[in-house]
Amino acid sequence: MATLLWFKRDLRVDDHPALARAAELSAVVPLYIVEPAYWTLPDTSGRQFAFLRESLTDLQSQLRSLGSDLIIRVGDAVDVLETLHKTIHITQIVSHEETGNTWTFERDKQVAAWARAQGIPWTELPQSGVVRRLDGRDGWAGRRNRFLRHPQVAPPAALPPVDLPSAPIPDLTAPDRCPSRQIGGRPQALSLLGGFLTERGRTYRKDMSSPLGGAVACSRLSPHLALGTISGRETSQACAARQRELRGGARDGWTGSLKSFQSRLAWRDHFMQKLEDEPQLEHRCLHRAYEGMRPLEPDAARLTAWKNGETGLPFLDACMRSLRATGWLNFRMRAMVVSVASYHLWLDWRSTGRVLARMFTDYEPGIHWSQMQMQAGTTGINTPRIYNPVKQGTDQDPTGAFTRRWVPELAEVPDAHLQTPWTWDGAGRLLGATYPRPVIEIAEAARMARQKIFAMRAGVDRAETQRVIDKHASRKDAAGHFVNDRAPRISTRKAQDSRQLKLDL
Repeated sequence: MATLLWFKRDLRVDDHPALARAAELSAVVPLYIVEPAYWTLPDTSGRQFAFLRESLTDLQSQLRSLGSDLIIRVGDAVDVLETLHKTIHITQIVSHEETGNTWTFERDKQVAAWARAQGIPWTELPQSGVVRRLDGRDGWAGRRNRFLRHPQVAPPAALPPVDLPSAPIPDLTAPDRCPSRQIGGRPQALSLLGGFLTERGRTYRKDMSSPLGGAVACSRLSPHLALGTISGRETSQACAARQRELRGGARDGWTGSLKSFQSRLAWRDHFMQKLEDEPQLEHRCLHRAYEGMRPLEPDAARLTAWKNGETGLPFLDACMRSLRATGWLNFRMRAMVVSVASYHLWLDWRSTGRVLARMFTDYEPGIHWSQMQMQAGTTGINTPRIYNPVKQGTDQDPTGAFTRRWVPELAEVPDAHLQTPWTWDGAGRLLGATYPRPVIEIAEAARMARQKIFAMRAGVDRAETQRVIDKHASRKDAAGHFVNDRAPRISTRKAQDSRQLKLDL
């Protein structure tokens, strides 16, 4: 008889409430199920699987250092559990709550039904500030912050050995060329956290919007938080300790940067809570009136040009090519590429969202789909942000270094024309030959999009808008801090997530 500890997006032994609970109950069998069906989904990719493989290998080492091991099985979760139950007689299952995509949500319901039929209790514990079965957002911030302040859970001193065969991790995904992808595993996460808090993070607030500066100044912890090689609580408490250390000393940019980082950790939970509260937002517009605003069947040529970084808009193309090669992009540039796709190219957020989900090594469904809708203007409570890709290139890449690195076809274009090569007198020998002509006229496309989106906003049902606010909007005070007030009415802009949010981690 044994307690099954089911690892999912929590690939560590430190600050792992489910591991601590399982160790209190009986002999622990740590399990990870590699599910082939999951890796055929349109929001999964080889770069994500490679990061997972590295993280699982490291988790095996962590468990072996405690005297146990990670048992890896391949297949459908219910089938794997059924087979294991016949072998070891599972007395209970312990895991963390997971805020994943629709597929994992349905899989968990199937596992729950199987466990009930077998008479096996399944205990799911929170590992973040996300609250399951939340009635409303009133009081959510206080609950989230109390969880983050609670002491971390230490790993057991030792675990009993496990004498079960473990399957090798198969190759489940097609080749995915991402030469500068981040590496998985807890040592990488701890190294990133330490480097950020002591060196790289000093210019975080100033540099996070830059595609070059942000790649260094941001913590780069997002893929590790997504798979749980490090916990949000560990990260927040380490940041708080560094903040205390800096009090009374030379701050030199640190105070504002670390405050901003803590804010982004809070926003991370805030957006994940949206998907936890309304799983269908992965597939359906948060504000129902916006269904049908854009064609569900995308313009294939525009979608392909956008995905491949071949739109003829240099800074946009540079961002998409960089993302394809690295698996990461700073938040402002993520917002910009979605904005251009949604407004200038008038592509539906579901088609572009699947493309980006596959490109992001740090794909976190709760953040991803909430942000896709926010940037596409389908929440009904956010002011639409129509980014001008030329202005963004000029502002965020003033030297042109980022654009020239990723769009080498523009090498001979003078700096003054780099973001608008069609204005250069040598454009005739470049555009349509070695580099595409722009797929849209920027000002006209933005004008048409603005007319459509604001016409839609003017005619929406106010009751539906209020439903979205009551269920999903943040509760903030005048300083922008999360508070536990009552749900405001539509006229209260503090509740509407109306400011530009940055989740650069």
